[in-house]
Amino acid sequence: MPHKMLKLSTLAILVAGASQASAAVYDIQQVNENSTLVDQPYPVQSDRALTYVSTGIESSGSDASCFTTDCTNNTYKVTGQALRGSQGKPLEETVAYNANEQHVNNESSLWNYCSYNLGYESCKDWAKREFFGVGYTDEQEWEQPGLGGLQKKSAAWVKGYSSNSQGLVDGTPVTTFASDSSKYDGSQKGNLGNFDGSAEESIDSTVNGVVGDFVYGITSSALFKNDHGKPRAFDKRGFVNVGGNDIALDPVAAASPLVSNMGQTQANAGVLFHDQLLVVGSSAYSPSFYGKDGNGNLRQDEDKLPNVEDILNTGTPTLDFNRFKTCATDNSTNLYANWECQFSTFANEAAFWLVDANGVVKPGSISAGSGEQRDGLAVIDRDNEDLSFQASAKSVALVNGLPLAAGYSTSNVRDDFYAMQAAYFKADNAGLTSWTRTFVPGLSIKPGDDRDFTYTIANAVNNQSMIVGDAKGNGEKPLRAYVYKIGDSNAQFLDKLVPNLFFKDSNSHASAVNNHDQVVGWVDTTNGTKVERKHRAFTYIAGDAQGVLASKKAWLLDDLINDGKQDSKANKYRIINATGINDAGVISATALYCESGYDNTSQNSYCGGGNEVEKYVSVKLVPKNTDATIQPREKQDDEPVKRSGGSLGILALTALGFIGFRRRK
Repeated sequence: MPHKMLKLSTLAILVAGASQASAAVYDIQQVNENSTLVDQPYPVQSDRALTYVSTGIESSGSDASCFTTDCTNNTYKVTGQALRGSQGKPLEETVAYNANEQHVNNESSLWNYCSYNLGYESCKDWAKREFFGVGYTDEQEWEQPGLGGLQKKSAAWVKGYSSNSQGLVDGTPVTTFASDSSKYDGSQKGNLGNFDGSAEESIDSTVNGVVGDFVYGITSSALFKNDHGKPRAFDKRGFVNVGGNDIALDPVAAASPLVSNMGQTQANAGVLFHDQLLVVGSSAYSPSFYGKDGNGNLRQDEDKLPNVEDILNTGTPTLDFNRFKTCATDNSTNLYANWECQFSTFANEAAFWLVDANGVVKPGSISAGSGEQRDGLAVIDRDNEDLSFQASAKSVALVNGLPLAAGYSTSNVRDDFYAMQAAYFKADNAGLTSWTRTFVPGLSIKPGDDRDFTYTIANAVNNQSMIVGDAKGNGEKPLRAYVYKIGDSNAQFLDKLVPNLFFKDSNSHASAVNNHDQVVGWVDTTNGTKVERKHRAFTYIAGDAQGVLASKKAWLLDDLINDGKQDSKANKYRIINATGINDAGVISATALYCESGYDNTSQNSYCGGGNEVEKYVSVKLVPKNTDATIQPREKQDDEPVKRSGGSLGILALTALGFIGFRRRK
C-alpha cells in the first residue's frame, strides 16, 4: 500500500507540473495611452510614437495579496508620464543626473557628464540627442532638430515651447494648477505677463503617486509673454490635486523674492497621515549660483549660466553673469524681465507638505536648520563654489504611527567637499516640528579620485524600516542597488546578495519596496563596455516569500511573465524597468512592446526580424493566484543588434541618474 500511494502521489505531481508548464507568475496588462501630446504642435513633424513610462502604482491598502486572491480585475491605478522626446534635464530630478555642481546646461556639459560618468564611446551622439532631441539631423541640428531636448527648453524665452512630457493616471492626462493663470500667486505675478498661447501646450509634468483621493507630482510653469520675453514663473513645482482643488506646493522657506517666486519644489512620495496627505520631496531655500560658503563669504559660479551661442547658435540676445547675479541680489521687480533668471539654480532641502481634503496646505522642513544653513552646512562649499547643499525626501512610510522618510542629504566629506549621501529622516513628533537625519551606513563617500562612490541615494522605504536605493560608483564605476534594514550595521549590495543575476560591474537600480520587503527595479543584462547596455526589470524578495517566489532570491520580471508560448500576449513585451509595487504585489513597469509578438520567447529576440518598430509602453503586472512554474527565457547567445525603435536612448539617458526617484508603493 505505501508503494501504491507513493506512485499515485508522484503521478499527481507530474500531472500538476505538466499542466502548469505554460503558466506564468504574473499577468501583464498594458495601460491605456491617451496623451494629448500627439495633438500639440511641434517644430519637427514625426510619426514616431510617444514614449509611455510608468512612475508608480496605487496603494492597495489592507487588501489581500494577489498571490492568494484573484486580482485579475484589480483597479489599482498606474501613474506615469508620456514623453515626446529626450528630456536633457529630467523634470523628476532635483539636480540633473544627481550632479551636484548643476553644470548640465548645454551640449558640451552633457558630453562631459557622459564621458566621465558613463564612458560611452557614443557620448558625442548621446549628448546631441539629449540636447537637440531624438531624431535630430546630424550636422544640421540647429536647422533640423529632433523631438524634445534641452535646447528647446533653454531657448523658450526667445522661441517659445511645446510640451515634451505629460503626467498620467492610468493613461489619462492630469491637469495641474499650472494651466490656470489665477493659481500663480508669487509676489511678482504682475510682471509675468499673459499666457503665451495655449497654456497646456507649454507645460511639462509627471504624476508620481495616487493616495486615496489625492494625486500628486511635479509640473513646470506654463510659458507667459511680456515685453521682455517669454518667461516661466518657475522651472518646476510639486502639485497636489484633491476634491476639485489643484494646489501648488510652494517653497517652504520663502527667504527671498527669488526663492518664493522662482524656487523649485518636488512632490516625490505621499502617505495618509491623520486623514491628510503627507507628501514629501525637496524645496529650494537659497540660490546656488551666488551665495555664502562655510566661512560666510559670497561665492559665484559662472558656469551655471550657459553661453547664448550654445542655446541659440547666435550672439543675440546676450546672457550676462552680472545680470544673473541681480536675480539673487536685487530681485524686487526684475525676475521676469531678465532671461538670465530663467537659469537660476538652487540649494534644496528635504521638505514636506500636509494637504487636507479641502486643499489646505501646511508646509514644513525635514532638513534641520534655517537661514543660510541646513543640516549644519552652508549653502555653498567653502572650497568648491560649484558644490552646494542638496537634500530631498524621495519616499515616506509610517512606522509606529510616525513618518519615516528616505532620500539623501549632503555630507562634508572629511571637511574636504560636499557630497550627496543616502539618508533617512525620522519625525520626532506627531506635529512634525523636527526630524532626525541619519546617513545610511556602509555608503560613506571618501575623498580622492579613487573613492568608491560619487553619490548615494535612498529611493524607497517601507513600514518595516527597509530602505532600498543606489550608490553611483566614482567615474565609470557602476550604479549599484542596495537594501538596508534600519538597525543593521551596513547596507547590502544586490550584486553581493544575488550575484547570479547582478553580475560583477553590472549597473542596477532599486526603485521601490512594499511592506512585505519585495523590491523592484532594473539591472543590466548585457556586459559590453563603453556602450549603452540593455537592462531588464527585476524583483528581489528581501523578506518572507511571496507566492511561488522564494526568500532572498531575485528574478527578471520577463521570466515571471513568460508562459513559454510564442503566440501569447506575454511574448509581446520585454520589461525594462519596474517602478513601483504595492502590498497586494501588483507592480508598475515600463516595457518594450512588439505588436506582432517577438520572433521567439528568448530574452533578446527580434521584433519582426528586427524590422518592426518597438514602442515604450506602461504596464501593470498582476500576480496570479497559482502555483506556476517559473520559466526563465533563453539568453539567446546570438544577441540581435539590429532593432527598430527599441533603442534605450530615452530611458538610458537617465540610467545612471534617476530612472526612479520613486516611492514605497
